Amino acid sequence: MKQVQKGFTLIELMIVVAIIGILAAVALPAYQDYTKRAKMSEVIGFAAAAKTAVTETFQSSGTLPADNAAAGIDSTPGNIESEYVESVTIATGVITVAVQGTNDTALDAAAVVFTPVEPGTSTTITTGYSGSIAWQCTVTGTEVAKYFPANCRGGAAAPTP
Repeated sequence: MKQVQKGFTLIELMIVVAIIGILAAVALPAYQDYTKRAKMSEVIGFAAAAKTAVTETFQSSGTLPADNAAAGIDSTPGNIESEYVESVTIATGVITVAVQGTNDTALDAAAVVFTPVEPGTSTTITTGYSGSIAWQCTVTGTEVAKYFPANCRGGAAAPTP
């Protein structure tokens, strides 16, 4: 009488383990990039609040705020912080948000900078301008730009509303 095989052979199990290992090797770096991008969304969120403060100050006074206090936010940049935001600094309307706490030394040394520009151009807003404001976004570390929104990558980013 012939005996029927039950279960899997060792080679079949080894093939399955190898396939799972290959899939994990591909998925892990992609997941790490995804988590860093998610952390940077918090940084961009903090910048949004500062952009509102700068825009309101400009619309009411006609000049860009010289610093945080002139924009109506906490005058000590280090007081505006979170798990991934080290500080938010405003200098003549230009907003700089420093990154921290990502466990990536290059990313922790980076900052995202928002410069107020005339819509549709890269012309920086100056005193006497009386239109709406768009924002040009740049990242200080080019090697970490991939973790920020597409409009922040590269030196001549497109203005955003």
